[in-house]
Amino acid sequence: MADELTYLLTPFAKTPQGMLEVQTRSLGLSVLARRVLILVDGHRTGKDLGAFVAGSDILNLLEELLSRECIAPVSAAAAPPAAAPAQPAVANAELADLPPAQTRSAKDVEMARNFMTNTVNTIFGHHNRISLIEAIHACQTSEDLRRVYVSWAQAMEGNAAGKKRLPELREKLFAVL
Repeated sequence: MADELTYLLTPFAKTPQGMLEVQTRSLGLSVLARRVLILVDGHRTGKDLGAFVAGSDILNLLEELLSRECIAPVSAAAAPPAAAPAQPAVANAELADLPPAQTRSAKDVEMARNFMTNTVNTIFGHHNRISLIEAIHACQTSEDLRRVYVSWAQAMEGNAAGKKRLPELREKLFAVL
């Protein structure tokens, strides 16, 4: 009973695995579990999320997402996961040869933002990968875009056409990133 109350009163946040699942759908979550995962924002509690799946057991859905490491309680999600530093290291290696981010003009930043958005829309279709598109649009500097680059590259690698074209797309993006 204490666990149930804790789940209902605790806000949950997506983990890196959860964010990847939203983009790739690789875990085969049920429709309701996926709906809850998409709605998890770091502010909504289990009780808040339960309102979106009326008639279903929110506790079971939260348990499923927790067991698959797609979500975590906000206090636990704030701690960086052990595997997270590996991805930035790969990204840093790819981005190491680029000119310093502060040397890029506002026009370069806009071109890079548009290029990343257009490639996502071309590869995945419009109205897909919304969280990635929103993250790209939120970027105001080249440094911001370089942080989002990791997610962009992972999304491209997760699609056959994107993976095939990634070297070409990366070269074009790096001209303005």
